[in-house]
Amino acid sequence: MSLARLQKETPTNLPFYEERVDLACAFRWTARLNMHEAVANHFSLAVNDDGTRFLMNPNQVHFSRVKASDLLLIDANDPETLEGPNAPDPTAWGLHGAIHRRVPHARCVMHVHSIHATVLASLADSTLPPIDQNTAGFFNRYVVDGHYGGLAFEEEGERCSQLLADPKHKVMIMGNHGVLVIGDTVADAFNRMFYFERAAETYIKALWTGRPLRVLSDAIAEKTAAEMDDYPGQAERHLAELKAILDEQEPVYRN
Repeated sequence: MSLARLQKETPTNLPFYEERVDLACAFRWTARLNMHEAVANHFSLAVNDDGTRFLMNPNQVHFSRVKASDLLLIDANDPETLEGPNAPDPTAWGLHGAIHRRVPHARCVMHVHSIHATVLASLADSTLPPIDQNTAGFFNRYVVDGHYGGLAFEEEGERCSQLLADPKHKVMIMGNHGVLVIGDTVADAFNRMFYFERAAETYIKALWTGRPLRVLSDAIAEKTAAEMDDYPGQAERHLAELKAILDEQEPVYRN
């Protein structure tokens, strides 16, 4: 189906339609990058001022098939969320519900078990040293959770949400689990997730060599991270290019 025909047939009056399109693109591209895990893992996006209403992927739908209209609209303060016919995955509700309830600056939340980030999260020391530009970009901007407590049902979600209280911490390396990334928008969170996986891959492969690492000074690492924080428009252009590719190759994601 052509994009022009799809646009005529797409229900663009869906609430938060453009936000849904951005999220659907992020899901599908994450699958293309092989950063998904079967029908697990979840992304969410706050759509009201205090962050307590959010869009999230439906229960156990493969990332590569998610469409804009599939996304659930959830209220983090609704105790009956898991009782409805379109209830989200219980661990998605436990983790993302708690974060959107407790961490208003976490507008978009992306949690994956991508290989290199999860390897990093499995090391006794899960910190990420600044050995190149990408790793330096996360200097002082992540928190390590060293107290994995099992599947992310509500109690575990509440505990994890407390680790994101500092707005400077945009990444949580979830020890023995995976990684969780937050951002102001879908573009911001997806770009950060992409580069964190790249940074973790660089570090893990550097460790494979068994040779000494050339670690940047704290001053240069912080300077680099600040410059990357302020780099104009890169995340937005990244997502826009991905949507342009999907518009050509599989525009049904917009439906």
